[in-house]
Amino acid sequence: MKTCLSCAVLLATTVLSACTTPHPPLPTVRAVDLDRYTGTWYEIARLPNRFQSMCVSDTRAVYRAEGETVSVVNRCRTADGSTEQADGIAREVEGSGGAKLRVSFFRPFYGDYWILELDPDYRWVLVGEPGRNYAWILARQTTLDEATLEHLLARAAALGFDRNGFVRTPHDSAPHAEVNLRGE
Repeated sequence: MKTCLSCAVLLATTVLSACTTPHPPLPTVRAVDLDRYTGTWYEIARLPNRFQSMCVSDTRAVYRAEGETVSVVNRCRTADGSTEQADGIAREVEGSGGAKLRVSFFRPFYGDYWILELDPDYRWVLVGEPGRNYAWILARQTTLDEATLEHLLARAAALGFDRNGFVRTPHDSAPHAEVNLRGE
């Protein structure tokens, strides 16, 4: 009986340890003024993901406060030149000072949207999630100076994101292939 209990404890410990993330907790900015955060943000770069696989250029997000939630409208240009749009909502995670949001485009499923680095004037932002699988660099304009982009990529790498995995998002309404930030 004692051996079975020991085996059960060992098995449970192994299973639980497999569920933990290999990364330390992901820090966010202290607080975000969601009223200042609303408006249009242009995607400058992202870690590729399946839910944006059809997007080749002109990716942007528009956030609008709606009571206790934030309306989210994401748009991008596809390879055939058409526009793809996804409408969702975001909710602030209690106690996060607005730095952590839960976003849903397919309710009742929500994903983490954590603000990891934010310009004091709300001109650019680094957004990610605790598993380090998704990340975006966004700006209020369609371009971002190279020094700021490099700073944000270095910050992403320091937080455990794949710095070399980021791809730049072109903006000019003409379809383009994604360009890896290493120039490939």
